[in-house]
Amino acid sequence: MHWSVIEPLLPTKVRGVPRADDRKVLNGIFWRLRTGAPWADIPARYGPHTTCVNRFNRWRRAGHWACILHAISSTYDGDVQMIDSSSIRVHQHAATVKKDERSRCMGRSRGGLTTKIHALVDAEGRPVRLKLTEDQAHDGRSAADMLETVRAGHILLADRAYDGDVLRAEMAERGAWANIRAMPNRVKVFPFSPWVCRQRNAVERFFNKLKRFRAVATRYDKCDDNFLASVQLASIRIWLRSYESVT
Repeated sequence: MHWSVIEPLLPTKVRGVPRADDRKVLNGIFWRLRTGAPWADIPARYGPHTTCVNRFNRWRRAGHWACILHAISSTYDGDVQMIDSSSIRVHQHAATVKKDERSRCMGRSRGGLTTKIHALVDAEGRPVRLKLTEDQAHDGRSAADMLETVRAGHILLADRAYDGDVLRAEMAERGAWANIRAMPNRVKVFPFSPWVCRQRNAVERFFNKLKRFRAVATRYDKCDDNFLASVQLASIRIWLRSYESVT
């Protein structure tokens, strides 16, 4: 079933020598994503590992992984969305770049170098928008460009890290309800439903599923774009498994 959904979304424009079998190469890419192994350790049954890594990088540069995720996630038409973030430890091999060339999405914390994944998910815990930042980035400010799918009549669920006047005002202008738990020192009171907020555990379950992919649970990629592509591929699998569970 997964292949029947993905195949129509793959790029069809081929120049020069016909490319290696898409299904075999994608299985090799997903194998590496699941195990977190080096590209060179991809089993021979998936073809040369260089074909897998070159296809992954070429389609990442062309934006195909993001387009496939967008096409799959655009089928969502619910009225509840929730946002949260999770920190990922950067592996020592990914951190071996010059200090002045260090990725803007690697932040220094007490645990070392870390990257934060921000995710907007639907009521079923399926990703709608994804973003990377440094670990010390403020959740509320980082969410500013991730909420375009929240429209009139929708509900946005978030924890206290997103409690801010700017975000609440933006949601109110759109006609959406920001059901966000207020900070203890907040003076102005906003409507809040603890029962509705309990549904927010769907975003926690999403991160739990995401970190089952070893190439995501630990960041091995030096390049931000490559790591984000891995997160997108893992999210595609999560969406496809949700389709499979309802058929």
